[in-house]
Amino acid sequence: MVTSPAPASLVTPDDEVFWSLRKTAPPRSERYRLGRQLRRIVPRTSLGQWTESLGRPDPVELIKASHVGRLDELIPTRVARMVASPYGFLRGTAVVMASDLAALPRTGITPVICGDAHLGNFGFYASPEGELVIDLNDFDEAHPGGWEWDLRRLTASIWVAGRHNGATEEQCEAATLACVAAYRTAMAQLARLPLLARSYNRFDVETVRRSTSERSLSREIQRAARRARTRTSDRALPRYTAQQEGRRRIVEEPPLITHLSAAEEESIAAGLDDYLATLAPHWRRVLGGYAIDDMVHKVVGVGSVGLRAYVVLLEGSSPKDVVFLQLKQARRSVFGPYVHGDLAWHEHQGRRVVEYQQALQTVSDPLLGWTTVDDRQYYVRQFRNMKGTVPIDALDAAALSAYGALVGQLLAKGHARTSGASLIAGYAGSSDRLDVALARFAKAYADQTERDHARLVAAVTRGELPCAEPPPGNGSAFRPGG
Repeated sequence: MVTSPAPASLVTPDDEVFWSLRKTAPPRSERYRLGRQLRRIVPRTSLGQWTESLGRPDPVELIKASHVGRLDELIPTRVARMVASPYGFLRGTAVVMASDLAALPRTGITPVICGDAHLGNFGFYASPEGELVIDLNDFDEAHPGGWEWDLRRLTASIWVAGRHNGATEEQCEAATLACVAAYRTAMAQLARLPLLARSYNRFDVETVRRSTSERSLSREIQRAARRARTRTSDRALPRYTAQQEGRRRIVEEPPLITHLSAAEEESIAAGLDDYLATLAPHWRRVLGGYAIDDMVHKVVGVGSVGLRAYVVLLEGSSPKDVVFLQLKQARRSVFGPYVHGDLAWHEHQGRRVVEYQQALQTVSDPLLGWTTVDDRQYYVRQFRNMKGTVPIDALDAAALSAYGALVGQLLAKGHARTSGASLIAGYAGSSDRLDVALARFAKAYADQTERDHARLVAAVTRGELPCAEPPPGNGSAFRPGG
């Protein structure tokens, strides 16, 4: 693998200028020029490099290391979801790709990044006004870092997903090129806007659907949006709860949904009281009108399996006035060691997730907050606030290209909200050199993902890792468990 030393970071979210209104930031034209000059140090073609080096860490060993601190009984479920397909492997192994990306040439431009910007981590949710919007929707790994790290992970996921859906290599390439071109074009447009205008820019679902020229994608967005609008707390009641011994209880589905001991319930209840203090005053008063009805541990996702995650049912002024909250354990971002070394830097990982989510999303869940329970750090959010995703396994080749372009725009919007838009735009330029380079990387890394997935399958076959049998109806590679 060819590597090059990273240039010194040119812009970070904690630069001095962002902590004072008496300091002047460099003019936009100067930042654009600096971005163009970076091409001499890190040519755009270099971002297309990927070959597996002899010193590359063993992905299976990285996976084993990531299991430390997780619930032992859930590790077989996590492994099963990664074994299911190369796409499932990619979803669950942000730690592997972070190690790979950190060794590659990079520009040194470091906005806040998602850290796990694969194709499945974009979706619908309700704005505070109740409007259905689409944006990045997973921030467990969010961290200051290279913008190209996000874009590389996104393009690789498009190629892996395309292959899983039966697309040809030419169709995978077309979707990847569309994604990068859309990111590059959107970044150039955003860099020209006033800073506040960038921050107000949001994608509501109906506008996106109407503006999508690819009819099959428009239909899938419409269908997915219709389903998302039904995913509210009150509509979740019949699905998730039942009357047991005179009280409403969340229905168990062991080992994925299980009730807690009295001691665990008390610890979580105390943690939720502390969480209230992290909300804006208005939303603290609103949520303070509710009381805990029941709580469970609920397994979610792929990469998160084995970490603690709880769903809490709250009741307000009537039995139908309910809110489901989710607590998810937050650990250090997989990119933290490659940006800050061994320094902790973020005192509370739940707060890190919340603040970087608010930085990357145009609008966010108003009930986002954080807490600590039994020395473990968590972030808290609504569990059912019209969350939904476009079904990736339903996208044909044309729709995959159109969706790739959409998520490329969304990623650019997120990066531009934090810092570095003019630098990135200057570096990316107006030609397709960046597009072609990252498409080359995406193909090579899709091949790598398939090899790594085969290594995991072999390790499971040898008995090195426990693997659960998937239950009937366990979902698809894109939506495990659902």
